This record gives sequence, C-alpha cells and structure tokens, in this order.
Amino acid sequence: MIPPAQKDNPGVLVFPPLLFLVCCAASGLLHLIWTIPLMNRQASWWLGGVLALLAGSLASWASRTMKRAGTNIRPNQPSLTVVTSGPFRLTRNPMYLSLCILQSSIAILINGWLPLLVVVPLALILHFGVVLREERYLERKFGDKYLAFKQSTRRWI
Repeated sequence: MIPPAQKDNPGVLVFPPLLFLVCCAASGLLHLIWTIPLMNRQASWWLGGVLALLAGSLASWASRTMKRAGTNIRPNQPSLTVVTSGPFRLTRNPMYLSLCILQSSIAILINGWLPLLVVVPLALILHFGVVLREERYLERKFGDKYLAFKQSTRRWI
C-alpha cells in the first residue's frame, strides 16, 4: 500500500502526449533538414495510413477500457484499479504502444528515415521515464494483484 505521506501517482518524468508532440516536431524538423525517403510515395501513404488507424484504434480501445474499469487515464492521477481486460490482455501499456505506432505511422506518411528513428528515443523515454515508474507505483499500491498481471501480460508486445 502507498504510505499516506507519498503522492498517489507514479511521478512520471514527462506527460506522454507532450513527449509525443515533441517527438513529432523533432521528426518533422529532421525531415525538413535531411530527407531520406523510406519507400515509394504510394506505399508510404498506404502503410502509414494503416498504422495510424491501428494506433488510433488501440488508444481508443484502451481509453474506453480504462474508463469502464473506473480508473484514471492520466498518469499524474491516482490509479484506482488494475485493468486487465480489453487491450490490457495483450500489453500492459497499450496507450504508450499506440504513441510509438503513431510516431512510426507519421514517419512513414511523410516518407522519412530520420523521423522513423525518432521512435527509438520516444520508446526509451516512455520506458524509463514513465513505464518503469508506473510499474513501481502499481506494485506498491496493488501488490500481488499487479504482480500477477505483470507475470501474465507482456510489457510492450
């Protein structure tokens, strides 16, 4: 259980949607400075569009699942329960996975190698600055219930 003196949130380093926007801006700037195409334009539009739909669907599904479970979505608010249904059966972090897929889709849509490489720092910052902090918080708050979820469900994919 969380001691009363401790804040009831994971204390993430950065708000994930803000991190995503910074990565989008950085990838767009990199693409403007040095364009290295990934594939032909038609293929990039098709593949990028499919990935964007996948990312949006995953994020929407995860959001609806969390709301139905009665917990907060924002990582700076207390978690009220361990959500194990919906996309959380497949990954412990569907919202963060959707941000990485969305960054990939944008890179493919604008057809640039450098924007695609921005997925790496996005994933690393999410992992070390958000996910690991959330996991420690959820272990303290929910104990065995969260530990069982960790054992049965992959962190990413």
